[in-house]
Amino acid sequence: MTRACLLLLALSGAAAGAHAQAGAPAACRPGAPAWVREGGGLQLPWTGEAGGADAEQVQVEADRLSGQTGRSLLAEGRATLRRGVLSLQADRIEYLQDDDRVRASGSVRLDRDDGHFLGTELDLQTEHQEGYFLSPRFYLGRTQAGGRAERVDFIGRNRMVVRAAAYSSCDLVDGETPAWVLTTRRVRLDFDANEGVAEGAVLRFQGVPILALPVMSFPVTDARKSGWLPPMISTSSNSGLGLSAPYYWNIAPDQDMTLTPTLMSKRGAALETEYRYLQPGWSGEANLFALPKDLQTGQARWALRSAQRGSLDLAGGLRYDWSVLRASDGDYWKDGLRGAESLTPRLLSSSGRLGQTRLLRTGGWLGDVEQRFYARVQQWQLLQDSASGTRIATPYQRAPQVGVQWSDHGGALQWSLQTEANRFTNVDTTQIQGSRAHLLGQVALPLGDAGWRVTPKLSLNSASYQTDTPMSDGRRHASRTIPGFSLDSAWTLERETAGFGRALVQTLEPRLLYAITPWRDQSALPNFDSAALDFNATTVFSDNVFSGVDRVSDANQVTAGLTTRYLDRSSGAELARFGIAQRYLLRDQRITADGVPLSSRFSDVLLQASVGLVPSWTFDTSLQFNTDTDRLVRTITSVRWAPEPLHSIYLSHRLKRGASEQLALAWQWPLSDLASPLARLMGGSAAAAAARPSASPTGECRGRLYGVGGLDYSLQDRRMSSAILGLEYDAGCWIGRFAARRQSTSAQNASTQLMLQIEFVGLSRLSAGSNPLSLLKDNIPGYQMLRDPRGTAADNPGAP
Repeated sequence: MTRACLLLLALSGAAAGAHAQAGAPAACRPGAPAWVREGGGLQLPWTGEAGGADAEQVQVEADRLSGQTGRSLLAEGRATLRRGVLSLQADRIEYLQDDDRVRASGSVRLDRDDGHFLGTELDLQTEHQEGYFLSPRFYLGRTQAGGRAERVDFIGRNRMVVRAAAYSSCDLVDGETPAWVLTTRRVRLDFDANEGVAEGAVLRFQGVPILALPVMSFPVTDARKSGWLPPMISTSSNSGLGLSAPYYWNIAPDQDMTLTPTLMSKRGAALETEYRYLQPGWSGEANLFALPKDLQTGQARWALRSAQRGSLDLAGGLRYDWSVLRASDGDYWKDGLRGAESLTPRLLSSSGRLGQTRLLRTGGWLGDVEQRFYARVQQWQLLQDSASGTRIATPYQRAPQVGVQWSDHGGALQWSLQTEANRFTNVDTTQIQGSRAHLLGQVALPLGDAGWRVTPKLSLNSASYQTDTPMSDGRRHASRTIPGFSLDSAWTLERETAGFGRALVQTLEPRLLYAITPWRDQSALPNFDSAALDFNATTVFSDNVFSGVDRVSDANQVTAGLTTRYLDRSSGAELARFGIAQRYLLRDQRITADGVPLSSRFSDVLLQASVGLVPSWTFDTSLQFNTDTDRLVRTITSVRWAPEPLHSIYLSHRLKRGASEQLALAWQWPLSDLASPLARLMGGSAAAAAARPSASPTGECRGRLYGVGGLDYSLQDRRMSSAILGLEYDAGCWIGRFAARRQSTSAQNASTQLMLQIEFVGLSRLSAGSNPLSLLKDNIPGYQMLRDPRGTAADNPGAP
């Protein structure tokens, strides 16, 4: 009865009076001067302006509770106060109910949202969370950092001012120097605006001041925020020592820009600008690297990359895209300057395209028809090596290309018809130039179900040419029409089996393709866009050995293949795949890539295998075997072992007989676990666990040093064609990255580049394109970031 009475007295005003009139003891009635209770807890509903049962409640617990009904409450000895996301612990807590204010002293701990504060004295209005905290140590979960200060002033739930602060994501231990610390006179934190502003800021790393600014701004959430990104130090044999300091400008929610001033000892001062924008219906990016005066050449050097894509609703769903990739000169690619990176660094493409796709409902026997209109202009810049006498043939440019294609839309009969006109030009005036109009058509009737399929198909390739100069036979106008027929059949057979301790499903998938194409003389016709297809498991089932339109190989051939797969019966995941395929010519093939007729009846045999049955291991191989010489013509083999995150080793071998032989090795592994690969292979999980570094007595993992790299070695030339070696150190509160790259630019020359970057966790964050991170991501198979873009630790057993 006494406890119930105390809880009722905690209610304010009329509520307490009503309970008193219901027969509560006189000592519990409103107006009693004070009450005292040992070892209990109270719940004080806050009514405020909202009032009612939905209001938040203040919960208080302590060894000793005393106070005056409806006015104040004093909690002493292991006192705790909770309200919503706010939790307070102290030796002494005084709660003033009229002002909704709490005062705490002694060993005070305040938890709110994902941050906590430890100090000696607190005065806080709990509803608006306004007040102050003296001599606190604090931790902010949003930035994964904290520190200590003389005073913290709370200005609402998401704003605060910290005075005389030391801020770091490292542990701040009295008498010890943290790895990095930012000391300030005053810091304003605004989580709604994603901004932290430090006044009188000095940044120290390993006790050494590396940056001092009167005012410094940094982000306090994962949202985008204008400010400086981690600087990068690099050195290159071509550019010398370089220092880059990227600045990120969050222009608007749909626009941002990164400005990277760079100083290179051998080249001079440069500026790289990356601008990105996103609008309803269209988006794009532009990147410009400008070197006003190259100290080596005395000339201005630059590279431009830009792209945009979008749609024009007023034009009936017309879509467009364009891209530009250009460099200032032909030697740009081998000088190691930024901004012109591409899969083929000496061949830079620029193009613009318009396209429209519409569904035509004919209502006739054709059913629904999909119509696709397109127009394109494509230009190439070929970066020739001025120091080499060998020149690369320049590809043709399309100026313009216009076409329209019709095809079935979900009908039983599969058909398509395409007509297109092109104007081909070339910067090399010795190459023949002209125009071409062509018509491509095909019709196929697939028969069968999921277990088998037979597809007869008719095709047509017709082209007409008009050239500016005479062709090899003296004509300026020519045309040709080439029909074709193929019959493709495939089956899928299944059976249940078991292996490696699993229930499996094995498939047997034979395939047979017959193709016949008559011979047409094409020797005098220009070749604007055709090239020989790579011979692999996909193209072996093609009825034409050329890409493009200008060349069509004659054929009377049969291609046979067999694939078997092993699937996990419960999940359907593919665990292994094995395949074999070969082509047989029923007559000589006269139109070939090298112009020499092919009389050998049997093609090379293609063998493929992909195995992932053993956990953490993947194995892939592709073999091309010549049955006439009994030799392997081409092989591509790779194996990867990844027993856990941030632990991977990749090895591959590539052979093209008579042309190249390449060996590649890539890895990412903690250096403290160097003994674990052998231990895991030889001793299993117990040995692997023993090889791992132990945790500290406090349970926090120590910082870990990771080795990462990739080597490409030419066995034919007996030289390293490319090498990347890197070290990454995750200290928990900071991450250091170092990478060295050596890249061959010719048979005799190579460039070397060194890069260094330090990230202060909780102060600055990595950008997606920053080096050396992008170098590792783009060139190391299976590479994983130590931490994700939000700055949190990766799924990494060694990360603190």
